[in-house]
Amino acid sequence: MSTNNNYDASNIQALEGLEAVRKRPGMYIGSTDSKGLHHLVWEVVDNSIDEHLAGHCSQINVTIHPNNSITVTDDGRGIPVGLHEKLQKSALEVVMTVLHAGGKFDKDTYKVSGGLHGVGVSCVNALSQAMTATVHRDGKIHQQKYAEGKPQGPVEIIGETDITGTQITFEPDASIFDAVEYRYETLANRLKELAYLNKGLRLKITDERVADDGEFVTEDFYSEGGLKEFVKYLDESKTPLIDYPIHVTSEEDNVEVEVAMQYNTSYSENIYSFVNNINTREGGTHVSGFRRAINRLFTKYGEDNGLFKKLKFKIAGEDFREGLTAVVSVKVPEPQFKGQTKGELGNSEVTGIVSREVGQALRHWLEENPKQAKKIVDKVILAATARHAARKAREMVQRKNPLSGSGLPGKLSDCSSRDPNVSEIFLVEGDSAGGTAKQGRDRNFQAILPLRGKILNVEKALEHKIYENEEIKNMFTALGVSIIENEDGERVLNTDKLRYHKIVVMCDADVDGSHITTLILTFFFRYMKKLIEDGHIYIATPPLYQVRKGKNYQYCWNEEERKAAIDRFSNGSPETSNIKIQRYKGLGEMNSEQLWDTTMDPDTRILRQVTIEDALEADRVFAMLMGDEVPPRRHFIETHAKYANVDV
Repeated sequence: MSTNNNYDASNIQALEGLEAVRKRPGMYIGSTDSKGLHHLVWEVVDNSIDEHLAGHCSQINVTIHPNNSITVTDDGRGIPVGLHEKLQKSALEVVMTVLHAGGKFDKDTYKVSGGLHGVGVSCVNALSQAMTATVHRDGKIHQQKYAEGKPQGPVEIIGETDITGTQITFEPDASIFDAVEYRYETLANRLKELAYLNKGLRLKITDERVADDGEFVTEDFYSEGGLKEFVKYLDESKTPLIDYPIHVTSEEDNVEVEVAMQYNTSYSENIYSFVNNINTREGGTHVSGFRRAINRLFTKYGEDNGLFKKLKFKIAGEDFREGLTAVVSVKVPEPQFKGQTKGELGNSEVTGIVSREVGQALRHWLEENPKQAKKIVDKVILAATARHAARKAREMVQRKNPLSGSGLPGKLSDCSSRDPNVSEIFLVEGDSAGGTAKQGRDRNFQAILPLRGKILNVEKALEHKIYENEEIKNMFTALGVSIIENEDGERVLNTDKLRYHKIVVMCDADVDGSHITTLILTFFFRYMKKLIEDGHIYIATPPLYQVRKGKNYQYCWNEEERKAAIDRFSNGSPETSNIKIQRYKGLGEMNSEQLWDTTMDPDTRILRQVTIEDALEADRVFAMLMGDEVPPRRHFIETHAKYANVDV
């Protein structure tokens, strides 16, 4: 991949200003919540990644400072600092203060770029209360500081250097974002992802907010095997069906295609796609091309070898992808994304390119690995048979029962409101807690559905078995949702008749309660993910303690609040014998008034909304926690146990 090494001020093209960014930040970064906050980091890191793709960067460091400001450093060529002819100011200032200005618009500077459709570092600057750009270039250290996107002085030379690279430090504007606290896990997972996508690139993250044995928390990410290692990492909690991942690398019409795919014994399909290192969560033409190749090649292989003769129904595309984990990565010179946040690739020509290249590589693999190919086809036949059985079981669940009129579960205590926008349902662990919740609720808009014990672990069950589970059947019918097949024969969740727009999982605040919550969330993630994506799923947070002195009492949700309540009631005195502490291990230990006051009253309760920030990591964690493989789960528990406050 050759590029122009004469990267200077003449390569920078200004398209328009950035006056509107601070007024309407959501238009440029998607939102001003946690996702938008972290998007700022991705925009800066993307620039460094583009330098790597152009062959000029081997190391990227990300540092989270105690005040939640971020520093991103790379060893690339450094942003040009010379005079921009058209605007008569430093090219560095142009890049940092003019929207859609940068080397990405010059084909000779970057062959491919992730940032072309984005808004770049100038948008990050506009949404930061302070930013400093430091450039090592041409033997000098150049620096310029900004506030709310405006330069606080000219570009200055502050020293000499024998290295090249760019360092950007920015502090998000607290008046714009809902919160300005960065999540280490979110940043670390993305950098790990980038290491797999860019083999040979070293990435490092340091969190100066947290010290471990006197040292800042830090992680280094580096991959020699790239996507092959990525797929193995994603599947570490699953049992592989074939000996090693199938790997495809090719180039056609300046579009680079790299695919790694691995079959496992699970029942879920997991395809992750990237364009110029950007995670295209909604897929796009590259994913369509990949699926087309999979369907075409395996269908032909099965038919040519007479493997589908005994089947009495037609194989569907999804049957070929059950138990498949794949990463599809393409590098496109001029990507056309649908939407500002680059969620879906729209380049029509990419479909055919990916389909041809993956098809050709897969054809050779099938010819050279007949035994493993037979294992995959056997898995496809099993998936088709299970899908056929699941359709019958699903139809039984979704067919209304004429004897019960509405078809709603007998255990459901429904609310009187029929407006889904104001109605909410509590999925409650056990009949005892369900009875307390029924007494304490507001019947106008709160419904209660008690669940008996632990629901089926859907991670390890065939789909038709899931629809036979009584608790899961009750959830389907109570919520009013159904699984249908779209025009392509794909199963999708139909939420047109969703009866409640708040679905609250309410379990005991102990280990068993956490397990049941995880089982329910696993079910929603695998079979009703749209409800999570649409923001309908919540987790109730009942208090852990009640601290009482005489007629005065206070509810406490954690250990710190408990200690503070004791201090308040004792007025600093060491004598605490007249202070009573009740530890709530179950919802049934509260009376109905207490449960309403602490956990169900919209004015006082704390609900945690379930979101999917990183679907790739969420899938891996669910598979690890609820799957068959023990070692990854044990490692996860041992790693996170020090953060947990678990009752024994």
